[in-house]
Formats: sequence, C-alpha cells, structure tokens
Amino acid sequence: MDFQINMGIKLQGEDLNPGPPAKPSSDTMLNILIVLEGTLYVGFVTSNPENRLFSKVLYKGDVFVFPKGLIHFQLNVGTTKAMAISTLSSQNPGVITIANAVFGSKPAISADVLTKAFQVDKNVVENLQSRF
Repeated sequence: MDFQINMGIKLQGEDLNPGPPAKPSSDTMLNILIVLEGTLYVGFVTSNPENRLFSKVLYKGDVFVFPKGLIHFQLNVGTTKAMAISTLSSQNPGVITIANAVFGSKPAISADVLTKAFQVDKNVVENLQSRF
C-alpha cells in the first residue's frame, strides 16, 4: 500500500513475515520506519572507512531512521507478521537492492572482479550470479 503526498513525501506500508529479511538495500532518500505491529530487527551501515553497524530491535510504536544512501536492512524477528509504515522523503524514491545490483547486473560484472572484491572463490561468485 502506497500513499503519495504532493509535497515530496511518500508513505509506504510494509508487511513482513517471519523469516528471510528484506534484502539489504540503499535508498536515494531519507527513510523513516514506524512499527505498527510485531518485532523488527533493523539497521544500517555507515560509509567507508568505518563501516559501522547501527542496529536496534523495534517494537510496536517504535521509530527508526535510515539515512539517505546508506545500506540498510530489516528482519521480522517475531513469530507473527509485522507491519510498518515507511515515510520516504521523495514522491519517486529510488532503491538499489545490493545483491541484485552486484550479482544480477546485465551484463554481468566479471566474476574475476567480484572474486577479488569479496575475496572468495570464483565458484562462489558464479553460484551467486546464477541465482539472479
């Protein structure tokens, strides 16, 4: 459920089932998350060189701010569906899903580049690329 407000703001409803997290992503705008029901573990990572994780477990009524442009995540750590509202500082927000962008680009980023960047075996990179 999305609501557009003609003053540069978008409200977006989110239903999160227990289990797999929303894929880590980066937004091109400020994102304020308000928990309506359930329990969420959320966080973001600052930029280089610190790469510091800021995270918190949120409950009904809690609010968390994801700064513009930083990689962030949310995970339902409860046993029932969680519901939240995201307030985005843009009517036309852009989202970059990290795994999709890195492993699912068209054309693909060279496995040699990703092998060196992530310091893993080439087979690991090729396996991840085959999933996107």
